[in-house]
Parts: sequence; structure tokens; C-alpha cells
Amino acid sequence: MRELLKNYSNIILLLVGITTGSLIALVAPNMVSYLKPIGEIFLNLLFVAVIPLLLFAITSSIGSIQQSGHLGKIVGTMVVVFVVTICIAAVATIAGLWLFPVSAVSESNAVSTMLTDDSGESWEEKIVHFLSVGEFNELLSRQNILAFVLFSVLFGMAVRQSGEAGKPFLNILNAGNVVMQQFLALIMKAGPIGLGAYFAHQVHTLGPELFGFYAKPLGFYYIFGFIFFLTFFSLYAFIADGFRGIKAFWKNNITPSLTAIGSCSSLATMPANMAAARKIGIPDMIANVVIPLGNTLYKNGSAISSILKIYVAFAILGWDFFQLETLILAVGITVIVSMVAGGIPNGGFIGELLMISMYNIPNEAVPAVLIIGALVDPLATVLNATGDTVAAMLVAKFTKLKADATNIAE
Repeated sequence: MRELLKNYSNIILLLVGITTGSLIALVAPNMVSYLKPIGEIFLNLLFVAVIPLLLFAITSSIGSIQQSGHLGKIVGTMVVVFVVTICIAAVATIAGLWLFPVSAVSESNAVSTMLTDDSGESWEEKIVHFLSVGEFNELLSRQNILAFVLFSVLFGMAVRQSGEAGKPFLNILNAGNVVMQQFLALIMKAGPIGLGAYFAHQVHTLGPELFGFYAKPLGFYYIFGFIFFLTFFSLYAFIADGFRGIKAFWKNNITPSLTAIGSCSSLATMPANMAAARKIGIPDMIANVVIPLGNTLYKNGSAISSILKIYVAFAILGWDFFQLETLILAVGITVIVSMVAGGIPNGGFIGELLMISMYNIPNEAVPAVLIIGALVDPLATVLNATGDTVAAMLVAKFTKLKADATNIAE
């Protein structure tokens, strides 16, 4: 019993913190305003720590890859895994909606003002800003996380190509990676308090909306999403390493899941994912590439919500969603949406704008799309964030790169 408590003490404390925060939000809502700053301070610490973690993890991993074909093999396999599994999520959601159709609200609220895009930028300019920045200091903002990840990948490739001359610098990067892991472990000691405080704010803010006009589509998302979470992620873990893979994944996925629920941020969950990948036995050369890139480019939860939002918009407007052309376009949009949704709360807004633009959806359906996107965020974040780890397991399986790492452990 003592050994059990020792192994699961962090998880138990996180559960206690989140449960306590939920009860406070329900029983003493006036206290939420005092707890919110505590939660925000904890999240800010995670966000600040994630930037150097990305730099050291990605560059040291890529720089340490010795065989010339390994990096291309990892990235190529990763892209295939991402696209195929996102398409699976989209098609499964379509099938779920066909079997269990849900009605949608046709109310139009002031939320439509959120649609306004006053940046004055074309889509070409948005793509440029999404992938790059004009000043080095702008890379350090999590708002430009994909640009920073791409910079880190290129930087790691430069270290790798430096050969013997770059080894002293590579040693510094490897040491920095170890130090950052310890630093994040210190921050996570405050997780039960920080996540509990922030979760109290989430329950207080979103709770009433869950039982309003959006109950049916949200009910579908949370039920279907939870079933998808258990079945498909277990299936992917089984493909990766049989029943040992399932056991290893779920044993080490509890802390990342609780972090995702409490923070509603894939970015804040990434440190827990990195730690879980190491315990599962995923080689560092794979985990340190797939998980950071997946944090931005791989979104199962966003894929499911994308299909649901298109379906709801069509239902409100009286359009037929189940037409072959519409469904094919929906899957294509979903792949794009899943790759542009950032690892921060409400990061799918760009994707929602893309969906609205592609289908020429009029304003009366826009509020429902935006509100659903906000209300499904907790479970969507769990699916988005923890999917990175199971994707890394699949990449490890298909690349068959063991290197100095162990096989996926029990």
C-alpha cells in the first residue's frame, strides 16, 4: 500500500486539487476570483518553461541522431501517422453523427462579434506569420510556437551537421535538456494547487453553458470524445506494442490527462507528455521530435470538434451535411484545422475562420460554431495533448529505431 501511494502520489494530489477546485466553484463561487490568479501564475510558469524545454529537447535530440537516414525516417513516418490518424478521427466522428444525429440551437448571440478579423492580412500573409517571425525576440513568444519549433529543428540540424566541432555545444544542449526536466519537475510540485485553482475558474465560467442550448451537441462531443479517447488510443497503443503498449500508455497517461483537463492547454501539458514518453520507453530521438511537433500539428480533439462544428452549422442552416462532396471537404478542412490549432486555449479560432470561409457559412450559424469551440476545450485538450504520446509510440513502432533507448516498457 505504501509503495502504491508512493508511485501514484502525484496523480492522487492532482485529483484532489482538481476535485477541490470544482467543489469550491460549485459551493463558494465568490472565492473563484481569488483562486484564478493562483492558477494563472502556475500556468505562466509552465508557459515560460516550455520555450527553453523545446529548444533543448528538439536540438539535443536532432543533434544526437548519428545515422543520416534517421531524421528523415522519423519525420516522414510522423507525418503519415499524423495525417492518417486525424482522418480516422474525422471519419469516425462523421459515422457517429450519422448514427446518433443531434439537434442544434439556432440562436444568434452577440458572440458573432468574435468573427471580426481586423488584422487586414491576407491568407498568404497569415501563413508567413504562422511559420516565421521577423525578429529573434518574437520567437520567444508562445504565440509563435510553430515558428519557434521550426527554428529549433533547423538549429538541431545545424548542430548535427557540425560533426566533431559541434560536439561541445551538443553536450551543453544535452545538459540543458536534463536541467529543464528537473526544473519542470519542481514546477509540477505546485500542480495540485495551481491546476485546482485554474480548474475552479473553468467550472465557474463554462459550467452553466454546458446545460443550456448547446447540451445535445456538447453531450455528443463529450460522450463520443471519451469513447474515442479510450478505444482508439488503446488501439494505437496496441498496434505500437500489443497489450504491453496499452498497459504502458494508460499507466503513464494519467498525469498528462489531468494536466490537460486542469490547464486546457496542450502546451502546458507537453512537459508531462515528455516525462510519460520517457517512462513508456519511447526513444528520446523520437519523443523529442514527435511530441513538440505534435503539440502544434497533431490535434485529435480539434479534428472531432471541427466535424461537429461543421455539422451543427449545417443543421442550423438546414443544409444537408451527409453529401459526399461535403464530407470529403470536411475531412480535408479537418486535417488543416488540426494542423493550425495552436497549443494554447482557444487556439482553434484560425481553423474556425477557415471552415466558415470554405463553406461560406452566414452569420447566423457563426455563434454556435464559436461557442461550441470554447465549451469542448477541456476534453479537446486532453485528446490533442495526450495523442502526441501515442503518436510517438506509433512512430517508434514503424521506424523500428531502438538506438540506446529501451523498447516500450510495461
